Amino acid sequence: MPVLVITGTGTEVGKTIVTAAVAATALAAGRSVAVLKPAQTGVGPRERGDADEVARLAGAVTTLELGRYPEPLAPATAARRAGLTPVSPELAAEAAAKLATEHDLVLVEGAGGLLVRFDGEDGTLADTARLLDAPVLVVASAGLGTLNMTELTARELRRRELDLAGVVIGSWPDSPDLAMRCNLADLPAVSGAPLMGAVPAGAGSRSPADFRAGAPSWLDHRLGGRWNAEAFASSQTD
Repeated sequence: MPVLVITGTGTEVGKTIVTAAVAATALAAGRSVAVLKPAQTGVGPRERGDADEVARLAGAVTTLELGRYPEPLAPATAARRAGLTPVSPELAAEAAAKLATEHDLVLVEGAGGLLVRFDGEDGTLADTARLLDAPVLVVASAGLGTLNMTELTARELRRRELDLAGVVIGSWPDSPDLAMRCNLADLPAVSGAPLMGAVPAGAGSRSPADFRAGAPSWLDHRLGGRWNAEAFASSQTD
């Protein structure tokens, strides 16, 4: 898995923190890691972006950002409003492929969901994954509404004949409600893909040392960690 594309079922579901956890786990196993953020929106020229946050939490990763746009909008809209050149799926795929020649693992973190537009030609992260022939990891929320969004994302990946690697819950609370606990079984059922981890709520506010120590316990063996879906579900019962 030299390139892994990471998308979400929407905004604010924990993509960046999951990306950091995957990166930290890979680094702990002695792998070299690069993180590509094709289009960063909602930050100014001197502000920290998502790739910077991954590096802060995970450690010594190579980071690359191809486009930065100040307004917190879809990349195509933000680029148009700023009068800046958008990032195409082809450019993102080319950058990821080059990074893959120099690193053991390249993580490509999207903006928003799978079909958020990159450019004026309706290019999306899904197109980048297709060009790379790379698996896609879906980050989902824990609670009500997540089943519909996750299933729609999974169906679109399969419609495009893309490889859905699995689903990770981006923010798991200390006291999950009934819907959240049920979703541990329902998410893999609706997505047709394994549940591959659950990142604790607030993980991004931990110190880098604590984050790196904890990351392997939040992800299953297919992402280099030691998390187990069955054991985790059993631990969340009333």
